[in-house]
Amino acid sequence: MAAKGSHSHVKLEGEIERCRAEGHWEQLQHLARQLLPSARPPRKAAAGGAQDAEDYGSMLLAEALLEKCLKENFAKLKDSIPLTEKNDPKLSDAKRYLTNILSRGKLRPKYMTEAMLILGKLHYVEGSYRDAISMYARAGIDDISTKGEPLYMLRLVTEAFVIKGLSLERSTNSIASRARLCEREEEVMTCFETACVIAQVYLQELEKTLSNTHSRSIKGSNMTYSEFELSYFLEAALQSAYVTHLKKGNIVKGMRSLREILRTVETKATQTFKMTAARQLAQVLLHSLSEDCYWSPLSDPLPEFMNKEDQSYVSNLLCRRPELYTEENAYCPQDNVEEALLLLLISESMANRDAVISRAPDQQVDRAVSLRDASAVYDLLSITLGRRGQYVMLSECLERAMKFAFDEFHLWYQLALSMVACGKLEEGEYFAKMVIDLGEDAGEFLAKGYLALGLTYSLQATDATLKGTQDELNKKALQTLERARDLAPEDHQIILYLSLQLALVRQISDAIEHLQEALQLCKDDMNSLHLLALLFSAQKHYQHALDVINMAAVEYPESFSLLFTKLKLEWIHKGPEEALVTCRHMLQMWQMVYNVQQSRSEKGSSVTETPAIKKHNGLHLTLPDAHDTDSGSQRASSLAASRLEQAMSEITMQSSTMKQGPMQLWTTLEQIWLQAAELFMEQQHLKEAGFCIQEAASLFPTSHAVLYTRGRLAEMKGNLEEARQLYDEALTVNPAGVEIMHSLGLVLSRLGRRDLAQKVLRDAIRIQTTSHKSWNNLGEVLQAQGQNEAAIECFLTALDLESSSPVVPFTVIPREL
Repeated sequence: MAAKGSHSHVKLEGEIERCRAEGHWEQLQHLARQLLPSARPPRKAAAGGAQDAEDYGSMLLAEALLEKCLKENFAKLKDSIPLTEKNDPKLSDAKRYLTNILSRGKLRPKYMTEAMLILGKLHYVEGSYRDAISMYARAGIDDISTKGEPLYMLRLVTEAFVIKGLSLERSTNSIASRARLCEREEEVMTCFETACVIAQVYLQELEKTLSNTHSRSIKGSNMTYSEFELSYFLEAALQSAYVTHLKKGNIVKGMRSLREILRTVETKATQTFKMTAARQLAQVLLHSLSEDCYWSPLSDPLPEFMNKEDQSYVSNLLCRRPELYTEENAYCPQDNVEEALLLLLISESMANRDAVISRAPDQQVDRAVSLRDASAVYDLLSITLGRRGQYVMLSECLERAMKFAFDEFHLWYQLALSMVACGKLEEGEYFAKMVIDLGEDAGEFLAKGYLALGLTYSLQATDATLKGTQDELNKKALQTLERARDLAPEDHQIILYLSLQLALVRQISDAIEHLQEALQLCKDDMNSLHLLALLFSAQKHYQHALDVINMAAVEYPESFSLLFTKLKLEWIHKGPEEALVTCRHMLQMWQMVYNVQQSRSEKGSSVTETPAIKKHNGLHLTLPDAHDTDSGSQRASSLAASRLEQAMSEITMQSSTMKQGPMQLWTTLEQIWLQAAELFMEQQHLKEAGFCIQEAASLFPTSHAVLYTRGRLAEMKGNLEEARQLYDEALTVNPAGVEIMHSLGLVLSRLGRRDLAQKVLRDAIRIQTTSHKSWNNLGEVLQAQGQNEAAIECFLTALDLESSSPVVPFTVIPREL
């Protein structure tokens, strides 16, 4: 019978330890009552032993009551609202049990320490921070070793350290000495970092225990590891260290803490927390860390940060450390945007997996939290992918969000914008209309919905091949943008795009009038200043245009888009000699940007091909007269052309070493050399022009821009047949190249093939009806064929269009949000 009783006692102890470790507070309360006098059968025993068992049962009951109270008042804990005995009987009973236990002092030292840890937590939730600190000092938590301790003890010690840190934080106002305040802050960080380490060990060990219990199907275990939820204090233990670092501006230490948390082996209980941590690290990388200060997760910070990082707060008493993921074959990001993107894609995958789709009333709160978390991830993804021009990837991510974004204007609007930006104009129009259909529910964002739809119509008009379709789409674009302006008359971006649309339909005076309003609202906007210079050039006020572009170039010195326009203005207004000076400056600027790229590090493969440079610095631009000759839109033909020529150039590349840096950086250099070649040809310096073309061809031998410029040089040398062949090759790579077409048309005419020349020029006009050069060249061909009346019509049209044509197409202004 004695053996049977001993076995029963061991089993009861095991059940108690399991309930305390796994958080089964109802079951623990039931077991604790079995140890109290009223539940035990009368038996002869020493008074001390009976009192010890009673106090032990009272401590367990107090712990169960306190934990149930905390679970019921989770919202108050998050808002730091103290709990009171008067309003919560469970808290009152728990405090009475614990106070009596400590006053009697009959418990064994081990359990007495546990009672002090529980009472310290109770003092904290009551708002008695000094009492909590005193209780933990009495318990001696700084000297407690976690080696060999049961699982529930890890939880108690974790909570003790984080509560002590929080209590110290809330007690610093009484400290007058600056030195004492610094000591207190270091003590707080020691508590938080120690709590974080023990919490991760506890959760990893708990998962192993629960997983084994579940796999063996032990009777009485009614919880799996997937059902365990983080308590308030466990979650605080995981995040208090990095949150405190970041609040104090210790970005490096905060990043280190976040990275260490993300490197620990994940548990089911920490999945949601890790999604939040990954998102917060991405925010820090994007908002608070410059690219020059970045260090990879597997390397040390820059030397100037190392002195600040030497101190480790974690206690040496902690023999157990959390398990980490192996670094073998790990991918290591090369810059802050790349790391942020990887973190956000992981968070996005988790947000989609855990999204609450059900619209049942009892799921409303969970659905709102799920949507809030997912929206935060998608907002950061929009910023990160937008910086790299990866709108296709962004639209794919946002499409996955639509399953839980019913009636959520923000996500639908982002999807519409991403569709427009990546050239999916029909899809963009569809989603933009869905946004507008929300009507008043969209609130202040309704104007943005009309703006997105207006830009979609504008881009569709640029890509349309029939004049009737172009006119209809341009009309829709104007009406939609005017509606957006009526809804948001103070939005400078809407007014800018309304002005741009007026410019595209050659209503120059109205465009300038509206643009002045936009500039009054935002005087230093680069696109507004650029458009103003183009509008002045369309009115042939070249000096005014130059003044504006020079002012914009001072504000945005690295914008190659502005510098290309400045070069064209100087060429027309002051001659090629002045423009060549700007061309040399652009080469120097390119070298500086390239050196910055190289100095950051010798990078391996990158997640994305486009550059990680802020959009307005000029490397995210649509180059005039370049890879999309007459349009700033990303039309399908130009995308195909650029991909084809890139593939062909890589095949024919003479050098075995690959070019370092973003591809757009090298296409920019190519266009600088080709612009220089055009300027030398204007001066009849054909030898120098040939050298410039060779430099461009060494970068992209089969680029349609290189082939076209070689054709121009051959034409100037009188080699018409060679010029025709080169123009044909360029047109094969870029079938929508209007500049190529009207040059080819003239060469064909000079070779006597006037019917074919007329067809080529009419094709050019069909693609771009506002090209005055194509109309003029068609008139010359018709005149040579004796069709004088038709030729006169073409000449008159050319004169009318030329009177409102800017030095570079208006479409060089990006139409995106």
